Amino acid sequence: MMKNLTAIIKGKQIPRGKVKVSGAKNAATKLLAAALISDEKVKLENFPTELVDAQYKFQFINDYGGFLNIDRKLETIEIESNNLKDIVLDDYNYHFRTTYLLVAGFIKKKGIARIPYPGGCKIGTRGYDLHIMVWEKMGATVEEKEGYIEVTAPNGLTPTEIDFPISTIGGTESALICASIAFGKTIIRNAYISPEVENLIDFLKTMGVKIQVVGNSYIEVIGKEYLQGSIFRVMPDRIEAITWIVYGILSGGDITVEDVPFDSMKIPLIHLYEAGIDFYKNSKNVHITPDCLQNGIIQPFELATGTHPGIISDMQPFYVLLGLHADGISRIYDYRYPERIKYCEELSKFYSEQIKWEKGSISTYGRHMVTPKKATVISTDLRGSMALVIAALLSDGTSIISNVEMALRGYNKLEEKLQQLGVNILIKKNKEVVQLS
Repeated sequence: MMKNLTAIIKGKQIPRGKVKVSGAKNAATKLLAAALISDEKVKLENFPTELVDAQYKFQFINDYGGFLNIDRKLETIEIESNNLKDIVLDDYNYHFRTTYLLVAGFIKKKGIARIPYPGGCKIGTRGYDLHIMVWEKMGATVEEKEGYIEVTAPNGLTPTEIDFPISTIGGTESALICASIAFGKTIIRNAYISPEVENLIDFLKTMGVKIQVVGNSYIEVIGKEYLQGSIFRVMPDRIEAITWIVYGILSGGDITVEDVPFDSMKIPLIHLYEAGIDFYKNSKNVHITPDCLQNGIIQPFELATGTHPGIISDMQPFYVLLGLHADGISRIYDYRYPERIKYCEELSKFYSEQIKWEKGSISTYGRHMVTPKKATVISTDLRGSMALVIAALLSDGTSIISNVEMALRGYNKLEEKLQQLGVNILIKKNKEVVQLS
């Protein structure tokens, strides 16, 4: 797996061309885990095969005897999981956050699951107590061991009622997948139904699970003993879409962003329009040129991130970038993940004295037509890393970004897509060039 990568980026490259949004990271890796509960072959289309998070999950499933047929050109994967093994691995050092979603597949096939402790971005405490609550409520025994979590249910999971104390995407996904293999009705209250969760629900239905959603927080699931195979398409990534749109706006380039999931990002796009950005679009694509700025500048703004359908926290760094290029003071609040501010110190190296931050609040002091200065920075989290990449591409000079593999965790074929836009970056590992686009 890719670690300790450094990007060397020459600034002031103007992007021109087309870039296609990949399947959503926050949907694809969940669908891959859910595919393990099927009793037949599953094929996932529009799958972002090059994501670092996906690579770790591929390796874990292979290590446990699952079969994966990965077509990186067509971006499809086929999964067969009836031969999963009941073994203890020598090493559980897999760096992906959604390890808990693998439990249902192993419980169904072997009656026991041994999963790595969840890993991921350091944007605040992310416990797994709600997942333990789900497993125990459904009759499983949970034991936290050295290096892994062991979940045991020799006779399978039993249907139940789950009341989440807080709205949680991960908990909702975990409950949905587990309920799908519990023969009978499970009720989930205070669920968080995001577009990616809706994608998961649609997938589970194709395997034969009966799921009814009432409002935006109540779900009934009727699980089945035998789950059929499926051919299913991963939804486009709304976070990647907003990333390319913002980059196009700030770069002064001429780009078309293809396969934009408009239905899942209406409010984020409204905020762009209210900042004076009027882009061209049809049913699937967005075309961005300098003419998209209605009066030639980005208007300052104030917004708060939150739950869908609003601007989610993962989009926060890209609105911060917009604010840095706006004509005045903008303020961005993040109450859901208030500690998502670590990247701001690194971003400030590009934008001297233009950004201030504290827990839950970021203020930008925009300067119209500002050019970031070159900088040497360190990635702190996935989306923050991508914001640094964009700042470097906009800068006057050559910048260096350490740990850029964090951006590669969330952006499928990033270097290849930049190359399609006429933008070249150099990535090195331990003084050896490993990617050149």
